[in-house]
Amino acid sequence: MPTTIKAAPMMHSPPHPGEILRELYLKPMRVTVIEAAKALGVTAKHVSGIVNGHVRITADMAIRLAAALDTDAQVWINLQAQRDLWMASQKQPPNVKPLRRAA
Repeated sequence: MPTTIKAAPMMHSPPHPGEILRELYLKPMRVTVIEAAKALGVTAKHVSGIVNGHVRITADMAIRLAAALDTDAQVWINLQAQRDLWMASQKQPPNVKPLRRAA
């Protein structure tokens, strides 16, 4: 008997993790992109790309953010995964065929 796992579809676009970083952390803390970049050990261009929604959160960056902000790296990865899945769901579905168990 086949097992099917399906989640409820998302109704709206999840925010880019960079928006969360900017609005819930950097702005309230009054930390600039340059200051954040120095603390994270990356370039200001990279942090700017993240907070402006142009650069994805990688596992490495999730670990850096977790250490700098006293959060959990998995949260940042999950935020990015939710965004990625939603973005992919907005495109034309790929032409795939169901897998069948061999007889």
